[in-house]
Amino acid sequence: MELALSAIGIFLLRIGDVSIASVRIVTLMRGRIGLAALLGFFEALFWVSAAAIVFSNLDNPVRIVAFAGGFAAGTLLGGHIERWLAMGTALIRIVAPVETPSVANALRSNGFPVTVVNAEGRDGEVRVTFLVLPRRRTKTALGIVQDTNPAAFVTVEDIRIAEVARRQGAGAVRK
Repeated sequence: MELALSAIGIFLLRIGDVSIASVRIVTLMRGRIGLAALLGFFEALFWVSAAAIVFSNLDNPVRIVAFAGGFAAGTLLGGHIERWLAMGTALIRIVAPVETPSVANALRSNGFPVTVVNAEGRDGEVRVTFLVLPRRRTKTALGIVQDTNPAAFVTVEDIRIAEVARRQGAGAVRK
């Protein structure tokens, strides 16, 4: 019974530390270093607790497997949490031939700030539409693009807005 409880504890601690690590890395990349430091404290606390249980008896493979299994499950959970939180800012780039429906008006009517640039592509004139938006609104914007012009070529990138632009009020993104 003690072995089963320790294995479950190790598994849950590893799920906690690895999923926290996933979110910590993203918060650090987004410039939220205070939150990243706090998350790092709990990540380390969980890891040391799990490792102490495993290292107290390396002769038992059940604990080692629980440690590795918790890592895998924590990776999955951390990825889902990060996607659910959708922290940060995204850039959507839409390229479509000029003669196809324009997505700009549909996006603007739904509150998205849009910039359109006329360009020349391999097969002729195209419109390149850009929008910078909170990541959590990306799915909505992509749905509008799909409904308006399903043949458009679309890319999405995670971006960071330069601190200089934020201080000056340029490049503001609606929350």
